[in-house]
Amino acid sequence: MEIRAATVLPARREPIELHTADGLTLVGELAQPLDKPPVATLVTLHPLPTHGGFMDSHVYKKAANRLPALADLAVLRFNTRGTSSERGTSEGAFDGGEGERFDVAAALEYAEFHDLPRVWVVGWSFGTELALKWAHDPLVEGAILLSPPLHRATDADLDAWAEFGRPLVVLVPEFDDYLRPDEAKARFARVPQAEVIGVDGAKHLWVGEPYVRIVLNEIVKCVNPAAAPLPTEI
Repeated sequence: MEIRAATVLPARREPIELHTADGLTLVGELAQPLDKPPVATLVTLHPLPTHGGFMDSHVYKKAANRLPALADLAVLRFNTRGTSSERGTSEGAFDGGEGERFDVAAALEYAEFHDLPRVWVVGWSFGTELALKWAHDPLVEGAILLSPPLHRATDADLDAWAEFGRPLVVLVPEFDDYLRPDEAKARFARVPQAEVIGVDGAKHLWVGEPYVRIVLNEIVKCVNPAAAPLPTEI
């Protein structure tokens, strides 16, 4: 059977709640391999909620639908403050990436408390800003950035990640609306451990199954290389 956009593979999926240090309850979901412990964990940070981003943004939904079965990964998705999805609405209100520091911390605390192994943060668009600014946590093994705009995240944040020392893999669409590969390579040169990968033909939202497969393969190459490349049929 070919793996298609709507394919949902077996996994243990459970609704979860995250509790922030400033008193909010956030809603999310944890997907894990069906019959074995995960070998690593993706904590996902979604695109801008004021422009339609949420925990079900399609790359993350497909990651949760496929990667527990295909790559033995746990995938933690959640709505940042004030964001709604089919799972529900997280308390609070959008805070431009500042109050969201508590949301990132709550997700990482959940992963640590539940003994989820080898945590990697995956940020997409606005989520990349949250990763660069707020994911400097000893628990985090590295970060993968999808379509980073580098609007809210500054050179100071890049310098802080450089000092943090963890790997940083940056996937930049050829036709991105905000930051394209050549400029991204120049901006991320401040981070010696950053790898910038330009993706030919892709756009900011990674629409189209070929681009989703590229993203998921690059994630798996970082986090569980033994499972790469991902199969296209099962």
